[in-house]
Amino acid sequence: MNLGLLIIRLVVGLTFAGHGSQKLFGWFGGYGLKGTGGWLESIGIKPGVLMALAAGLSELVGGLLFAFGLFTPLGAFLIVITMLVAIFTVHGKNGYWVTSNGYEYNLILIAVAIGVALIGPGAYSLSSLLG
Repeated sequence: MNLGLLIIRLVVGLTFAGHGSQKLFGWFGGYGLKGTGGWLESIGIKPGVLMALAAGLSELVGGLLFAFGLFTPLGAFLIVITMLVAIFTVHGKNGYWVTSNGYEYNLILIAVAIGVALIGPGAYSLSSLLG
């Protein structure tokens, strides 16, 4: 069980941290704050740069906390909030399936984050190491 939790936390958490880095720094093919902010404003989310900063920080911090199993419920909360915003602002109107840009993937990530938060990060985590 502990190894399974570690794999889930690392893959989901580091992927989220990567998405946050795209928004904040333009890493991994991202557009940085200005580019992400411009896109957010184009879909009606204003002020775009401030919202890009909030989303990027939520993804980066939430992803790293989740990946390392430190304050896992807080990391999961940040992931869930980010995915709910994505559903309500972008994906929800497109239906369920990701093939139509729907919210299927977002919902799966919400389920994983809540599930791990309820189970706990497992023995291979900073929380376990720190007691």
